[in-house]
Amino acid sequence: MLRQTSKLSSMIVRNVSLSRQQKKQFKINGTKEYVSKVMNSSVPVIVNFHADWCEPCRILTPKLIDIIEPMDELDLAIVDLETNPDLVQMFEVKAVPAIITISSGLVIDKLIGLHDFDTIENLIHKLIHHNTLPSSNSEDERGKV
Repeated sequence: MLRQTSKLSSMIVRNVSLSRQQKKQFKINGTKEYVSKVMNSSVPVIVNFHADWCEPCRILTPKLIDIIEPMDELDLAIVDLETNPDLVQMFEVKAVPAIITISSGLVIDKLIGLHDFDTIENLIHKLIHHNTLPSSNSEDERGKV
């Protein structure tokens, strides 16, 4: 009996864990879904704009999934630029891959192109530890030491 209870509680814990993992990474299909899942998120979100035909996107997206999956305090939204032209225009995405970080409905930073692990890690660190309003031009901040 104790063994069955232990198995059952183990299964329950796994189910809860898996449902959180599924929520952590999601595809965005339209502006309404973007608003509900990203803008209204209780945790910061990395928005990954990509395209199936984009070779750097095929490298970056799995890398982002691997990095973000174990983190409880961050979600990943994947936006296919071919099926979401309104979001592409709203964020002025001119090239892919493009990563936009959002916290409390505010854009914190933006990266264009394929970047190394350290750059992505720094972007995530900045997003998670962000407590003040972002400046109007994050590139100026990076230039200051």
